[in-house]
Amino acid sequence: MSRIIRTEPNAILSKAVEYHGFIFTQGVVARDLSLDAEGQTRDILAQLDEILEEHGTDNTRILQAQIWLKSISDRDALNRVWSAWLPANMAPARACVQAEMADPRVLVEIMLTTTK
Repeated sequence: MSRIIRTEPNAILSKAVEYHGFIFTQGVVARDLSLDAEGQTRDILAQLDEILEEHGTDNTRILQAQIWLKSISDRDALNRVWSAWLPANMAPARACVQAEMADPRVLVEIMLTTTK
């Protein structure tokens, strides 16, 4: 049986789950919710870098991204930061939708599926 590694699990979720060389992250939100969409995106991507590094991978190995925005009008701000963060020609499959957030201060939430 293959081992499942759960990073920082709690009663409702794990920060990440690793299985067969795949890493599935939680939906990551900014630590500082007073930031604008661009600032929240920068913070989220920094957190994702930390999670991926902890699992021995990086943003060159992203397979899929799911992105939720409080307002789809923040898509351009998100994309400026996202595009600068991604290595050239390494964009994953991606969905980006507007959603009602659990906390109204959350403007961006990002979840990744990567591999090692």
